[in-house]
Amino acid sequence: MQVYGLVGNPVGHSLSPPMHEAAYEHVGLDARYVSFEPEPSALAAALDGADALGISGLNVTIPFKQDVLDLVDSDPLATRIGAVNTIDFGCDEPTGHNTDAAGVTRAFERHDVALDGATAVVVGAGGAGRAVAFALADAGASVHIANRTAETAVELADAVPGATAGGLDTLDRIRDATVLVNATSVGMESPDESPVPAAHLHSDLAVLDAVYTPLETRLLRDAADAGAVTIDGAWMLLLQGVEAFELWTGLDAPVEKMNTALRTRLERH
Repeated sequence: MQVYGLVGNPVGHSLSPPMHEAAYEHVGLDARYVSFEPEPSALAAALDGADALGISGLNVTIPFKQDVLDLVDSDPLATRIGAVNTIDFGCDEPTGHNTDAAGVTRAFERHDVALDGATAVVVGAGGAGRAVAFALADAGASVHIANRTAETAVELADAVPGATAGGLDTLDRIRDATVLVNATSVGMESPDESPVPAAHLHSDLAVLDAVYTPLETRLLRDAADAGAVTIDGAWMLLLQGVEAFELWTGLDAPVEKMNTALRTRLERH
């Protein structure tokens, strides 16, 4: 039996186990997906133990995505983003990847939204914002990053090819954009709050909200009212998991089965 899993602290809230186990069952893979919750001081020992025990792969979540970067052989994309969320133990050395970026691009592809040549605004310059900004730029979009702390946005924009940045007073750029991503937690902590003024939204826009609890955020309701394409955060969560599954197993992921398992679990939350 192959063992995959998630390492983080805490991990009890994770939606990854049912999603991945649904995939294993569908493709007939003798595998399990297990959650691990080491103390931060024991992270390096935990990864060494996972490697020694023959664990095939691990996803990585808060607060370890940055710390893992220096503990594995990280690929160029994970290094640029500054975070690892997937470890493959099937190589000579444990290899770190960032599938969050693929989750972004695959979510837009799933909704027939072209990113090459798009004009994108990313709200937020934290961990999720970094993955989103690099993903969009690598896909051919011109990226503007708007963040509460403008200096943090500028720092990120300096690392992302061709990106520009500013404070939240630059959100009016959405009026001329074709792609918008909320990479903040606004809408999760306050379900009726949006990070973006509704007046900036329009029908030529595709809007992805990384928040997935609730699935229908205030931002997405406002975007739908404006006639925009809307993409809920579960798609990004699902498709980063799909990317990890395919990286680990070399198999095509059963996307619909994984999507059903994920959304069923979300409905119970």
